[in-house]
Amino acid sequence: MNKYHAAFKAAFPLTLPICAAFLFLGISYGFYICSKGFSPWYPFFTSALVFAGSMEFVLVSMLLSPFEPLYCFLMTLMVNSRHLFYGLSMLEKFKGLGWKKLYLVFGMCDESFAINCSATPPPGIDKGWFMTFVTLLNQIYWVVGATLGGLLGSSLQINTKGLDFALTALFVAIFVSQWQSTDNHAPAITGIAITLACLLLLGPRSFIPPAMVLMLLLFIFAYYKGARQP
Repeated sequence: MNKYHAAFKAAFPLTLPICAAFLFLGISYGFYICSKGFSPWYPFFTSALVFAGSMEFVLVSMLLSPFEPLYCFLMTLMVNSRHLFYGLSMLEKFKGLGWKKLYLVFGMCDESFAINCSATPPPGIDKGWFMTFVTLLNQIYWVVGATLGGLLGSSLQINTKGLDFALTALFVAIFVSQWQSTDNHAPAITGIAITLACLLLLGPRSFIPPAMVLMLLLFIFAYYKGARQP
């Protein structure tokens, strides 16, 4: 058994639970983007080249709106700002991996980060190829799901009314999951308070980027303040 086969065999079972979730969400995304009038090729290319999960749902409304590069940049940065912290924590693990490091940085998502950060490859398994296959398999699941959703959404006559709520439902599910997984609800309550304040002050068209910037700055400040305490 060569090192590639061994690394794939070790990585594959760990990604199977993610496969089911990514296929389902990817199909939903494919249906959603095609319901907005886009070609079925769009979910394939966006899932393969953007590969940013929830940001891909947000991308649909950006593509349908007037081009505002600064808004797009800030929105993307805020939605995926957690990856800044993921990347910092993986610097040591990615050291010395050569070209594979570039792909691991590009392909990092919540699920791949969770596996690569916590899982230890079995003895004799190449660490770099193990993490690369974890990342690659998870991306393949997402691309396949999105492509299937795009093909089905463009060929089947399905009433997609209300599918816009998929993105809202996704964020609500993430919020509920985070709420239930911790006893410290201060970050969630703070996020809600800041969002409501910005909504009231700035209106529904402009409140999201300022709210996310304020939350990011506040949480960074709280993190470093807590880290300095003995």
